[in-house]
Amino acid sequence: MTHPPNVRSAPTESPAPPGGSKAAGPGGPAGPPGSRAPGEPGTSPGLNERGPLAEVTERLRAAATTEPGRLQIIGAVLAALVVAFGAVTAFEIADRTSAADDVVSRSQPLSADAASVYRSLADADTAASSGFLAGAGQEPPGVRERYEKDIALASQLLIKAATNTDSASDSGRQIATLNGQLPIYTGRVETARSYNRQGLPLGGAYLRFANEQMTKVLLPAAQKLYDAETARLDQDDDDARFWPVLSLAVGLLAIGSLVWAQRRVYRHTNRVFNHGLLAATAATTVVLLWLTVGHTVARTELNEAREHGQKSLKVLNDARISSLKARANENLVLVARGAVLTDDGKNDKYETEYGTGMRRLGEGLRKAQGLADDSRGGDPVRDARAAVDQWQTRHKAASATDKAGDYEGALRKVIGAKDSTGESFDQVDAALAKALAHEQREFTRAAKDGRSALGGLPIGAAALGVLGGVCVIVGINRRLSEYR
Repeated sequence: MTHPPNVRSAPTESPAPPGGSKAAGPGGPAGPPGSRAPGEPGTSPGLNERGPLAEVTERLRAAATTEPGRLQIIGAVLAALVVAFGAVTAFEIADRTSAADDVVSRSQPLSADAASVYRSLADADTAASSGFLAGAGQEPPGVRERYEKDIALASQLLIKAATNTDSASDSGRQIATLNGQLPIYTGRVETARSYNRQGLPLGGAYLRFANEQMTKVLLPAAQKLYDAETARLDQDDDDARFWPVLSLAVGLLAIGSLVWAQRRVYRHTNRVFNHGLLAATAATTVVLLWLTVGHTVARTELNEAREHGQKSLKVLNDARISSLKARANENLVLVARGAVLTDDGKNDKYETEYGTGMRRLGEGLRKAQGLADDSRGGDPVRDARAAVDQWQTRHKAASATDKAGDYEGALRKVIGAKDSTGESFDQVDAALAKALAHEQREFTRAAKDGRSALGGLPIGAAALGVLGGVCVIVGINRRLSEYR
């Protein structure tokens, strides 16, 4: 059986396209004119498609190779630095000014009001016990008026504090406690008075209950309110005195860059001054000096307000509170007549607490004397210390009279109108009130001076920053015009 011969057919040549074009190479037909075969260089997808950022970068690179282009870049950077300096300074100093304003008009007044709430409550408790000791139907009208005035003032200050305080804050919670407990306290005092007018001994028990509520609930809440407001005052004061570090850094960088740019222009043109850059440097220097001097003065005044006002106010308020506590306990010694003892059962509770209060009062007055920086602040403190010494001497005499069994004689030496411990206490309280008024004036003056030192700086810095930026552009354009 025969097979046909195995003949390999020759490849068929494709007809040439019109125009006589030939294949670009072996393995395939040629593409349209100017096209590249797949795989050849320059055909990666998206290689020639640049985004806006790439185009800007390429233009900046091209501009940086010519002197006009470099000047444009330098001008844009300088203008941005000068304007940024003005903006950052305006922002930071506005924040410092706001904190200084809070010190003067919000946090310090609230701290002073909180101290007044404590003093009013403690003084009301003292007046209540003094009126009780006067006997049935013999309460002096002045003592009653003092008690009612203290309660009314405390209520008014609590309303004022509530309107300026977030109810969810610690201060808000203490205010709510005081508002809720104060009517209970006044109700117990009125009940004690009612029983006392009837000559019933139950009145003394109700007065002790009222005093216990005052010392364990009301006064601790008032102390926490005072501490919270004082902490807020300290925070506002720290914020106002904190150096504007970012503004100073940007300002130094802007001035350094302006000096470098002017030196560069001088080296390229042999011209000493570029009026636009010189004006921008002057504007930036003014802002930097204004910032440095203004904040230094503000910081100095606020430091004075803290050292010679705020610290003295706190020490004096603490001393006044100690005197009020001591006076209330001194009265309760005679109200209780030894019925309430310390936890160990060895000593009279109120006599012991009186001694503690007097020791704290003495320590506070010594601190206040050291903080007083002039005679108007120091003289009242010396008067208070002299009155405290007299008070202690008279208290010893009253205590000896009471222990000798002469209750009426001891009573006269404690609440009498003349030569009594009550008279000494009033002298201490009046001297402390005078010292507090002076230190409050000193604090307010220094704090206001500190706030005033920053006045106008935010607006001035922003305006001069914009002006400096414009001057940079004008100066650079003047130089660019020489290339046209």
